[in-house]
Amino acid sequence: MSDPRLRLVAALVAVCAISLLQTLPVAAVVFSVAVLVAALHRTERRLWSRLLHVEMFALLLFVTLPFTMPGPTLATLGPLHVSSTGLWRASLVALKVSACVLVLLVLLNGLEPERLGATLRALHVPEKLTRLFVMTARYVALIREEARRLSEAMRARGFTPRSNRHTWRSYGNLLGMILVRALDRAERVQEAMLCRGFAGHYPDVPLPLPRSRDWALFALLLGAAVLAVTTDRL
Repeated sequence: MSDPRLRLVAALVAVCAISLLQTLPVAAVVFSVAVLVAALHRTERRLWSRLLHVEMFALLLFVTLPFTMPGPTLATLGPLHVSSTGLWRASLVALKVSACVLVLLVLLNGLEPERLGATLRALHVPEKLTRLFVMTARYVALIREEARRLSEAMRARGFTPRSNRHTWRSYGNLLGMILVRALDRAERVQEAMLCRGFAGHYPDVPLPLPRSRDWALFALLLGAAVLAVTTDRL
């Protein structure tokens, strides 16, 4: 699917459908299909590493929910009781979150902030919301890099984090410096945009009409989403 508008709408439909799933077998099938599609799509290795970050969250669910949710006891570990209800809920949430991440990685991979902004405007998303989203996506990496440089400067001066007042005061100063530099960069970006004739809105970039193949893939994904939700309710 090459049309960015259909890709964005398809991602929204797929995530909404996956979030509505309530049975473990259907969620497992959807996750398996998402893994297969991502593998066939030849997703980059660095994108698979993002899925590993999500799996760390899933691991936290398996550590907490089985021991905190009431339900039939599946096993006993000393004073702790493993609830089958908690284990079922952790598995369901982990499968749904992982499937959503895979769908987003496949459908939204390669959409640059500028192209995504044009896509949002083509879908009649409000101008201010589009501008805020595009600016955030464009400059969050720069702010992250600025935070990394400041952290390295602190370590070069012999800073070692500890659980004391000096450490928290240093982190507070670091956060303040990041905010000050982010504000300074925002002012420079605004001045550069005004120098280039920015009048409060982005120019409308016409997008080509979706091809028949794009509509077919969108219909296929829409049908799969309806089928998954319907089967889940049976």
